[in-house]
Amino acid sequence: MRIDVNDGRCVGAGQCVLNAPGLFDQDDQGMVKVLDQHPSGPDAAAVLQAVDMCPSGAIRVTGF
Repeated sequence: MRIDVNDGRCVGAGQCVLNAPGLFDQDDQGMVKVLDQHPSGPDAAAVLQAVDMCPSGAIRVTGF
């Protein structure tokens, strides 16, 4: 699994951080930062939920 983020689409809602705090964070402007671009195991479900909850569609997952 690989997490890709479109920085231009992020609106800083923070849903990714709420759903997967070990994998996502926010920078000083509130924009998403990926902490682990290649998560595995139990983190996969949290990533998929973060993708679903992202209001701007800024997060994409490939290779799972």
